[in-house]
Amino acid sequence: MVTLSADKAAKISTEAAKTFVESYYPSLSTSRSSLSSFYMPASTMPDGKPLPVILYNGNIIPDPTSMQSLFQEQMPEARYEVQNYDCQVLNPHYVAEGAQGSDPASGKNMTILVTVSGYVKYGEVRTAAMRGFSESIVLIPNPDLGEGTRGKVRKEWLIQSQNFRLVV
Repeated sequence: MVTLSADKAAKISTEAAKTFVESYYPSLSTSRSSLSSFYMPASTMPDGKPLPVILYNGNIIPDPTSMQSLFQEQMPEARYEVQNYDCQVLNPHYVAEGAQGSDPASGKNMTILVTVSGYVKYGEVRTAAMRGFSESIVLIPNPDLGEGTRGKVRKEWLIQSQNFRLVV
């Protein structure tokens, strides 16, 4: 069995976390119509629970489309300022259900925990109070990586689990 070196796993997970953070948080502010594209397709675990698991400030969001609708229709304008993030490889041998999986040496068969903290302003950005936030996200490799619709490149990593909390 070919295994991924710890150095290579760290490099791949760090780059995945960086790419994710630099694209996801700006989308929460300016491209809310694309939010569902950051998530794995909705499915069900063997015990009947939905995937992805999305918790937003203690509220269960049933699926990526609902998360996108929440931000487009109910959330005021927001500006996120990420202060720091970290990542850890959770499972170095992950293979998505129904997927063949890629070469283990490529590093694309892992799940990654990304923890993020920072500040968010809701409403009129100039006058809104700054609130702290903390978020834990599990990323999985996109099993359908390649060209997306209308020539858009699909994301390499997708959200499987997300837990966002405003800090008091």
